Amino acid sequence: MHFRHAEAIWSDYPGLAAGALHATGISSATATAVGPRIAEHTARAVARLTDTTEGQLPEVLAWRRVFTRMGLKPTQYRCASESLLRRLRKEGTLPHIHPVVDLCNAISAAYAVPVAVLDADRITGPLLEVRYARGDEHYTTFTASTEHPAPGEVTFTDSAGRAHARRWTNRQSGHSAVGEHTSRILVVTEAMHDGGTEAVPELLKTIAEELATHWPTDPTTAVLTSSAPEFTFGS
Repeated sequence: MHFRHAEAIWSDYPGLAAGALHATGISSATATAVGPRIAEHTARAVARLTDTTEGQLPEVLAWRRVFTRMGLKPTQYRCASESLLRRLRKEGTLPHIHPVVDLCNAISAAYAVPVAVLDADRITGPLLEVRYARGDEHYTTFTASTEHPAPGEVTFTDSAGRAHARRWTNRQSGHSAVGEHTSRILVVTEAMHDGGTEAVPELLKTIAEELATHWPTDPTTAVLTSSAPEFTFGS
């Protein structure tokens, strides 16, 4: 299986910093053990919000500029990390979904950088690509309804034409959401701010170390660039 950003994405967004991770042996059985780590990363996110709002963070502002360039109102369609930080600021907590998703959400909030976690067995290979939609892709919502991304929208699209994310880092698909039967995950993180090339490798390392501590797994990772855009994972 291969993951990559299309050449047009790298060309249009040369400031993109991206990384990917693949891990096996994932289950929901370690919810208690991972709890303190989730709390620690969440506390780091809370500390960043002490004297500011999520909309003023450079990591978020960079994605707001990208959304504006894509023709989207950035306060209507927010990148995933901004949505998490906004909820944390308003409600004081992050959602509880699945231990591995909760962990990655907390790390995403701590770094203010979007992190997508997909059930790798729900992706049809051999390719998952971040690319501009043609308009014939099909996207499954969390209520199991089907949508079709507009032509030109940035999507995570697999070889079967299924979109696993809409509006780039705004919303993942219910089809590949991590659940009780998940055993293999693909994690993707993407930054657009000036420090992204330093933040993404650090964020990937943090996730890999946390996964290896709490699950029986030895994750593989890759930092992606326009000259080395592809991550090969799984069998």
